[in-house]
Amino acid sequence: MRRKEKAMTTKADMEALIGESRVCHVGLCDNGHPYVVPLHFGYIDGTIYLHAAPEGRKLTVMAENPSVCIVFDICDGVIPADKACGWSTAYRSVMAFGEAELVTDPAEKQKGLGAIVSQYGGDPDSMGPRSIDATTVIRVRVRELTGKVSGGAPPTT
Repeated sequence: MRRKEKAMTTKADMEALIGESRVCHVGLCDNGHPYVVPLHFGYIDGTIYLHAAPEGRKLTVMAENPSVCIVFDICDGVIPADKACGWSTAYRSVMAFGEAELVTDPAEKQKGLGAIVSQYGGDPDSMGPRSIDATTVIRVRVRELTGKVSGGAPPTT
């Protein structure tokens, strides 16, 4: 990170921001072209869980190149200024890097879907077997997290 003073330095702060987030943006590489998809997610034990229909572009892209970058961000407000180029934004963000893998084990699918439901305040045990079977679950084991705080955003802890 170019500006070290803006670095979010603890894993606890980064995980707190992930917990506060409502949408993540998953960056993929589709035949040399960027492809970014906003998704709901769950995070547990250093793993990001995503869900998908049984087929579609993101699954095709992930099968060809499983490397992903996932961004979580919180906008804490706009900071106005007298001149247009002086405006800024107070925000916090975390980038996670890893490889996407399809989850085939039914117990882990249930765990991943439970993490997603929990992220949004739902009951993690509310998924029935049919829903679990019909949903594709993607696991991203996080290998690196980086975070940034800018514009006077409050710390996450």
